[in-house]
Amino acid sequence: MSVLWPGGAVASGVSPVFDVYVWVEPGDRDGSLSRFIDRYVDVERPGDPRFPAFVRTFVSYDPAHGDADALAELRRDDAAERAFSLYLRAIGYYGAIVTVTEEGAFVLGLSLDGPLNASETTREAADLMAALMAEFAATGGIAGVELAPPQSASEWRDAYVLLRTVRAGKLDPVSYDAIIDGAAPIGASEE
Repeated sequence: MSVLWPGGAVASGVSPVFDVYVWVEPGDRDGSLSRFIDRYVDVERPGDPRFPAFVRTFVSYDPAHGDADALAELRRDDAAERAFSLYLRAIGYYGAIVTVTEEGAFVLGLSLDGPLNASETTREAADLMAALMAEFAATGGIAGVELAPPQSASEWRDAYVLLRTVRAGKLDPVSYDAIIDGAAPIGASEE
């Protein structure tokens, strides 16, 4: 059985995107989400009608009747208890993705257009990953072409990626220095 996750296929004639994600721990997420939305999401035209329900639930902490059902529609599969991803229009990037994981963490993502120029786009992704990690005090970052956002710690750890980094020994054993020095691993971490 073959499964395609959102972002897992590219329409003919459309360039694939290079997705960059950072993991924000549940204890660190207050304020991170509203800053991410303010800086990177086109709030006037977010691209998904469930965006207001998401903001009421996770930013304002004042969900309206029906918001839980609207957000449940975003779950990738029936096995997901809490995890879902919201694909949004971005400011300055091809797209913005916000994921709530099964563990209650956030995976914040931005998509870069034009990964066909591999070395330039890979460098841009590595720089963006480092900047997002610093901006949101993220514990790790991953990036790859048409990479679906991980919705759990195990999906994060097992993701087949082009770039992977970690802060303070959390989630993954690869350092950002290894990525910058060109020694970035390809594939899942080897834990």
